[in-house]
Amino acid sequence: MKANIDHLVRFGSYDKEDVIFLLKDLSDVTLEGSTEEREKRVQGGEHYSETLPIEYNPPEHYLQLFWETLDVYKDKVALCTAIVAEQIYHKHGKQTVLVSLARAGTPIGILIKRYLKWKYDVSLPHYSISIIRDRGIDENAIHYMLQTHNGYALQFIDGWTGKGAISTELTKNCEEFYQKYQIRLDDTLAVLADPGYCTTLYGTREDFLIPSACLNSTVSGLVSRTVLNEEYIKKDDFHGAKYYQELEPYDVSNSYLDEITEAFPKVNPLQIEECIRANELDQTVDFKGMKEVLTIKEEFDIDSTHYVKPGVGETTRVLLRRVPWKILMKDPDSPYVQHIVLLAQERNVEVIPYPNMSYTCCGLIKKVVRKR
Repeated sequence: MKANIDHLVRFGSYDKEDVIFLLKDLSDVTLEGSTEEREKRVQGGEHYSETLPIEYNPPEHYLQLFWETLDVYKDKVALCTAIVAEQIYHKHGKQTVLVSLARAGTPIGILIKRYLKWKYDVSLPHYSISIIRDRGIDENAIHYMLQTHNGYALQFIDGWTGKGAISTELTKNCEEFYQKYQIRLDDTLAVLADPGYCTTLYGTREDFLIPSACLNSTVSGLVSRTVLNEEYIKKDDFHGAKYYQELEPYDVSNSYLDEITEAFPKVNPLQIEECIRANELDQTVDFKGMKEVLTIKEEFDIDSTHYVKPGVGETTRVLLRRVPWKILMKDPDSPYVQHIVLLAQERNVEVIPYPNMSYTCCGLIKKVVRKR
């Protein structure tokens, strides 16, 4: 591996004790375009991983909503973190490498690492690597971790599930890795929320808002989405990303983690055990969410399931960095979707009550490229 790890550990605004990014620094490369222009290019056939959306500091009223949301949900995030962390630790013990899927998985991986340090006084190695839908996982990063931590199990971590695209990609990639190198990886994806019924290792199957979904890089270590563009990423490189140092005055990444870390002592150990037992009885993986997505696709005459983004986290992303068409909501009056209602109003997007849905909400992306 030719990547310069000494440089990479200082990538982003997180402490290197919390996470090491196995990503190539593309901070000096201009990859951003307007949301509308980028949407046209993606819908026209360009892969979404070749460019980046423009990221801004969030407006004050929206940041205020983020802090209010965090205040409401921090105890629940702490509980779900504990549930997942305990399952991981009981599965592999100290011989575990935590592998967050950048970037939504990164703060979750840090929280799991911090919980295990607090509870068991163990400091598991934690990396953040790239996986890209239809393009695969970063094999160079996998090889680096296996060589650096010989004999350890890799535990993949993400924030939540939607349709299950990343779960499916991970399973496919792990099988391909075995076929190429005869090394068997565990494709079980650990997530805080699994409303899509995509994995057996989860904190809850409730579609609740993980507050880090409310923001982009300013809650993710000032790191961009990951990039796989052949012009900049060569055969021996890790996948790439940018470090938005210009957004440092608006960075809440570490404050967010500290708020939830401080909630760990309040989590009831009996509740953790009870939830783990309940999860062990509910190991169904039937990608139930995808079935609902197919129904929505037909009902709203949408060309592709790629334009249907279920779950509160994915709906937030649609409003922040795609061109939204409509937002479906189970209960628009719920206090738990305030940030989505606010974003929809700002972008002049219609919110449609849609009670017969297991998700809290679902974002529909606007078709901006006409069929020829």
